[in-house]
Amino acid sequence: MRRPELLIPASSLEVLKTAVIYGADAVYIGGEAFGLRAKAKNFSMEEMKEGIEFAHAHDVKVYVTANILAHNGDLEGVREYFKELREIKPDALIIADPGVFQIAKEVCPEIERHVSTQANNTNYATYLFWYGLGAKRVVSARELSITEIKEIREHIPDDLEIETFIHGAMCISYSGRCLLSNYFTGRDANQGACTHPCRWKYSIVEETRPNEYMPVYENERGTYIFNSKDLCMIEHIPDLFDAGIDSFKIEGRMKTALYVATVARTYRKAIDDYKKSPELYQQNMPWYLDQISNCTYRQFTTGFFYGKPSDEAQIYDNNTYLKEYTYLGIVGGTNEEGLYRIEQRNKFSVGEQIEVMKPDGENIEVTVKRIVDEEGNEMESAPHPKQVLYIDLGHPLEMYDILRRKE
Repeated sequence: MRRPELLIPASSLEVLKTAVIYGADAVYIGGEAFGLRAKAKNFSMEEMKEGIEFAHAHDVKVYVTANILAHNGDLEGVREYFKELREIKPDALIIADPGVFQIAKEVCPEIERHVSTQANNTNYATYLFWYGLGAKRVVSARELSITEIKEIREHIPDDLEIETFIHGAMCISYSGRCLLSNYFTGRDANQGACTHPCRWKYSIVEETRPNEYMPVYENERGTYIFNSKDLCMIEHIPDLFDAGIDSFKIEGRMKTALYVATVARTYRKAIDDYKKSPELYQQNMPWYLDQISNCTYRQFTTGFFYGKPSDEAQIYDNNTYLKEYTYLGIVGGTNEEGLYRIEQRNKFSVGEQIEVMKPDGENIEVTVKRIVDEEGNEMESAPHPKQVLYIDLGHPLEMYDILRRKE
């Protein structure tokens, strides 16, 4: 049985460290250029270097996305960017464009090349094509079923790895290649600037009646016709193992540390439990299902894994997330009084009950006893996002514990 890697996204250095501590085998990140999440915080070269060093110290790999569909004007910058990456030694580059792939092969051949889902990898002949060019791994198109992935595995060399998305937001376009954003707003999704028009509300307008908005799909309020449910395969780990997938990939390179920690530790436990015993995995299923719903999501679907999705995979009446917990902060070090440092993300108050989320799966209810600012002033509440605070929760904490509040 192959030992699948759990691959977690990271939008910032803080989130990368969270992913590592909460169970990732590998983390994928974007630099400040040539990735498909231009609106994410992304990593400076210095942050990338620190993140890679931190991950490697914990035996976790780091992959850097360079998966834009390049235009002529991008190519020289790509070359210089790869020269810089060569010095900080990520474990792989995730690439979609054949020209960019060849530049990486020339400039930094010692860094593995993984082929992005953006390259529309839907059959074993395509996998063999990329293998012939020197790819170590190919990310399957999201339109593939379990049966198709298994068939690909049977037709490719053992040392060519399959990476597959198993959790997170689904893109309405084919393998992420979308023109809606560029057409509506002039911001190119294939250059990293997607405005997510698939989540917008739509009605039909007839040309001769410009102010009459006719509903789509029998809904008088309009409809979110492109708005897919989120992918979730936590109940189907055995099928993913059986298909021969090498890397279980989580979507979400613009998500918070709370989201990343929640998803990482839930899938970490599910994968490890299944490897120990299929019976243990089934026994702990209620815990997985409860925990995976603790982060924001749009309702869940199994996507294309078991055949073409029906209209049940879409959400027609809204584009809102389900949200059970609010992210309050992540625990850092202590001050001279023994109070714990956090960078606060949402408001909480003295006397309020909150929850401490730990990497080992434990969740502890605590009461906020005390809040102090950086100058030592006592505070009744913490209303300002990103303010550095020191807190007493009446319970010992550890670095990277996450604080959250149930809604």
